[in-house]
Amino acid sequence: MRRTFVPLACAALISSLAQAQSSGSVSPVAADVQISQASVAGRAAIAPQIAPQAPSQVAPLNLRSAVDTAMAQNPTLRAAAAELDANDGTVRQAGLIPNPVLGVDQEDVKSGTRVTTVQLSQTLEMGGKRAARVDVAQRGKDIAAVDLVARRADVRASAIQAFFDALTAQERVKVVEESLRIANSGADAATRRVTAGKVSPTEETRARVAASTARIDLRQAQAEASAALRALTAVMGVPDGSIQRLDGNVDDLPVAPSAPDIMARLPDAPAVRRALLEVQRAQASYGLARANGVPNVTVGVGARRAQDLGRNQPVFTVSVPLPFFDRNQGTQLEALRRRDAAQATAQAEELRLRSELLQMADLLQARKEEVEALRREVLPGAQSAYEAARTGFELGKFSFLDALDAQRTWLQVRSQYFTAVAQVHRTAAEIDRQLGTTTADLP
Repeated sequence: MRRTFVPLACAALISSLAQAQSSGSVSPVAADVQISQASVAGRAAIAPQIAPQAPSQVAPLNLRSAVDTAMAQNPTLRAAAAELDANDGTVRQAGLIPNPVLGVDQEDVKSGTRVTTVQLSQTLEMGGKRAARVDVAQRGKDIAAVDLVARRADVRASAIQAFFDALTAQERVKVVEESLRIANSGADAATRRVTAGKVSPTEETRARVAASTARIDLRQAQAEASAALRALTAVMGVPDGSIQRLDGNVDDLPVAPSAPDIMARLPDAPAVRRALLEVQRAQASYGLARANGVPNVTVGVGARRAQDLGRNQPVFTVSVPLPFFDRNQGTQLEALRRRDAAQATAQAEELRLRSELLQMADLLQARKEEVEALRREVLPGAQSAYEAARTGFELGKFSFLDALDAQRTWLQVRSQYFTAVAQVHRTAAEIDRQLGTTTADLP
């Protein structure tokens, strides 16, 4: 009886579970999984006895968190770090000595007169070839280390730039939303005045057109803000859509570096350091070319078995190439000229970077002054003119065109202000990128 009941109970249980799954009911085992899916996808409640928890609020992202996340998760940094680790293998391989050679030589095939020689040979590198190879490989590792620093500075600057671009784009969305609110308010006011017979119906048409234009501008601003957030997530190395809000103030402008500060930090710039390391690697390559011109010595030791003599004979060999024709002189000349070219390139790179950084510092100061002028003088004046025109339009003293022109001027000035702020942060990030800044204080 028991043997029959157990299979039947198992079959009934499997059948009930299958029917519950096909009909949409939920078993207690799968309730937690479906509730988790419902909280993510926004579906209806699954089981009445288990209430799904409300989704937690996502904290806004600040600049410090954005930069730290980018420095930890950006894939290009992992690639640069792997490239640096790969140079460890290059240095290790360069320090290895040549392998010994085991040779077997047999003369004649008859067992009575056969002579067999077994010999072990070793090449001895002369002229410091091994040390020269290690020096060249080490210079390559130093260049990879500088490239990693440059990549870190690039990721940091890109994260700062992307953060403020996204923050500025969100501020533009707020400006356009306010513009739409103002346009709708103006359209309602124009409708009331047309209904009262105070103005022509064309005023209402113009107001409706202005409101439609503001709605189009809002959709474009929202699309630009979404694109800026996607660019920020790409720099940070996080999934798309994981950033919803930003916590920051676009008015927090960075400090413009002075000319003495730039000159003091210029020798540590990655581009200058890399150019100098290229000179050192070219010098090391020249040393390796000279070392390769010295012949190596190959020594061997072994034994010979002569069947006709019936005994073993020791064998010692020494071989040295005679450098009559090839002394590696062509490679030495090439390495020497490449060293001269690397020295000239290093000087040119330092001059170029110095000029560009000083120009960017002046440009940053000029853009900061533009932002301050817009903040202190232009924005308040444009806002006062718009408020006066709006009040006059509502009281019937000004036409709608006057109010619309004042509104357009005010919004253009605000857009110009945010554009100037974005350029300030972009220029400051570019200066940090060129100087190789990785740990300085954030704006």
